[in-house]
Amino acid sequence: MPTSVGRRTNRLAPTSRVDRRTVVRLGIVAAVSYAAWLAIGAFGRPYNFFDMKIYHGAVVWWASGNELYDFVAPSTTLGFTYPPFAGVVMLPMSWLPVDGAGFVNALASIAALAVVLAALLRPIVDRLGWPLWFTVGIATPLAVAIEPSRETLGYGQVNLLLFALVMADMVGLRWRAKRGTHHETADSPLARFVYSGAWAGVGIGLATAVKLTPALFVAYLMLTRQWRAALTAVGTTIGVTIATFGLVGEESRAYFTSVLWQTERVGAADMTANQSLAGLLARLYDSIETPGLLWLAFSVLLLALGLSRAISARADGDELTAFTLVGLTANVISPISWSHHLIWVIPAIIVLADAAVRRRDASRGLPLRGSGPSANGVPALRPPIWYPTLTGLRHGVGALGLYLLFLISPIWPYEHQLPEVSHYQDGLFGALMENSLAIALIVLVAALPWRPGAEPAFYHDRFSRAAALAGRR
Repeated sequence: MPTSVGRRTNRLAPTSRVDRRTVVRLGIVAAVSYAAWLAIGAFGRPYNFFDMKIYHGAVVWWASGNELYDFVAPSTTLGFTYPPFAGVVMLPMSWLPVDGAGFVNALASIAALAVVLAALLRPIVDRLGWPLWFTVGIATPLAVAIEPSRETLGYGQVNLLLFALVMADMVGLRWRAKRGTHHETADSPLARFVYSGAWAGVGIGLATAVKLTPALFVAYLMLTRQWRAALTAVGTTIGVTIATFGLVGEESRAYFTSVLWQTERVGAADMTANQSLAGLLARLYDSIETPGLLWLAFSVLLLALGLSRAISARADGDELTAFTLVGLTANVISPISWSHHLIWVIPAIIVLADAAVRRRDASRGLPLRGSGPSANGVPALRPPIWYPTLTGLRHGVGALGLYLLFLISPIWPYEHQLPEVSHYQDGLFGALMENSLAIALIVLVAALPWRPGAEPAFYHDRFSRAAALAGRR
């Protein structure tokens, strides 16, 4: 009897330890969430669903029998600027009060962000042996606290939802590259279809139909010869646009013949919130308008640089970095990239942090020539104690610095508005701070490292195709 009791006690002991560990982890997640809430209050701005009020007012106006693009929000000159497909998708908001629509959008956006982070972090935490729920539980509030996310949620924007659509295609491409791993063992035809990744491209297509900038991902898919996904994206965009034209032809004609070309509807290029290359150049020239030829020249250069680096990243087996570079490039070259559009810094931070960990792990046990005892006149090989610690340090510092920059967001204390106040009102330092997020984006496009072999499915797929071609020859 005592022996039996002892065995039961031994069985219960690990469960107790696991429970205590879980409680501690839950406490850490709660503490990080509370710290993120405090950071939003400290570094964020007053939020009242400003953009959501415009969207909500526009669809209510439209549902009442008026023309969608004739709506002008009270006390502003702003109206609905998205394609008519976005208006159709947002139409159910007219059934809710504006604050209710804002909170529904915020909850859906946070949930979408958590799902995306789970997909992006899964390969990393599996390699490191960390619990996925705990990692995502910490990463989600940290991601919500930075400028693009908190502005998206506070203004009632849709950037996190569009981000999730694009990243869903990246996951689909990942599953497709791993064909045979999951979908052949799935129980139902629907599960087999989902894990096959045959649908990859639908998310980019839908995001492009809502907002035009994700179309750059179609160009990337074509350049990397991912033809099926590219054609799926193009077909989805065209399909939903034509379907929308069939439903609301008048609004579709108004948008594509008139509203699309009215750039003044979205605001002046030099506004501090516009952290694209065009906004940067306008502020540097202390002008309301962007110097067109200069912007075009630098945009073409950065477009070529961003896409070429994305292609190289994919060729080395890092599809996440490739997608991140395309998203960052779209932010840079777009005429208007408000600070809430810059969602692509989130995967950039993940890439930098993972690169730091990978380099540090790879350096452990690396033999280096030291000054220790020698044999036969050859210096002994021994890894210095400090080497693994310092390896990857610059990537880790880069990840931390990028996070802090977008957490603090130093553009707002130096916000200026022409013609009342020059963008050089606070000197060179003030000008740098007002353009700091745009400068960071350009640096990332030019210098974000990729991680060779980080996505083995893509890496192996590349070499298996090369081997097949060599065999045919």
